[in-house]
Amino acid sequence: MVKVADRRDVIEVLTHDHREVEDMFRELTAAVDPAERRRIVDDVTIELVRHSVAEEMHLYPAVRWHVPGGDAMADSEIDDHGRVERLLKDLEKTDAGHAEFPALVRHLVQEVSAHIQDEETNLLPALASHATRDELLELGEKVQAAKRTAPTRPHPMAPDTPPLNKLLAPGTGLVDRVRDHLTGRGGH
Repeated sequence: MVKVADRRDVIEVLTHDHREVEDMFRELTAAVDPAERRRIVDDVTIELVRHSVAEEMHLYPAVRWHVPGGDAMADSEIDDHGRVERLLKDLEKTDAGHAEFPALVRHLVQEVSAHIQDEETNLLPALASHATRDELLELGEKVQAAKRTAPTRPHPMAPDTPPLNKLLAPGTGLVDRVRDHLTGRGGH
């Protein structure tokens, strides 16, 4: 049984994820070896996809429900996710030693950084002011659970809103984790 003191609300969970991604971006920017850059991009991809899917499954529906004007906020964030997912797909297909790779990484860092800034400045404070502490804690648990079963690879054509994303994401996640295990991706 989880003690209440051990529970993290959705804002704590997501801002922790944001700091982890920012740390990975710093590591990626400093890396020179193409194999090391590929490993870091794979780690970033795994984290960003899991994070995005969990937000789309639980955070954005809560924002639509609780926050006045939440539909527009959620739609904007989902659009951000779409751009990021397409960049991740391009990076997945691009050799880390290719001349295009650094430009794709820079574009990814810019897109994700702007998304994080917007989410932490606008969306998360708006949700915090319209949802109860218990609702935020419950959302934190749902987001953490969703991340455990979420896909680990970009799937730009997959649904990004309920109910289809909630139905398909766990199965896609299972297939991705099997592929990751077989290839050794993300398992260092």
